[in-house]
Amino acid sequence: MESRVYSVAEVKDILGVSRSKAYEFIKNAYKDEGPFRVIKVGDNYRIPKASFDQWLNGA
Repeated sequence: MESRVYSVAEVKDILGVSRSKAYEFIKNAYKDEGPFRVIKVGDNYRIPKASFDQWLNGA
């Protein structure tokens, strides 16, 4: 079964940014509730693919 969420490492690769920039961006999105959904599970962040892809494609 394919995962329905991205990890921080996957977002880093998609955006072509450093690991620290990806974490900074995702932590800010989690704290500010946008521009896409972020779920925190323990110390790990997970980004729903549908929400992230919609933001990435400008919808």
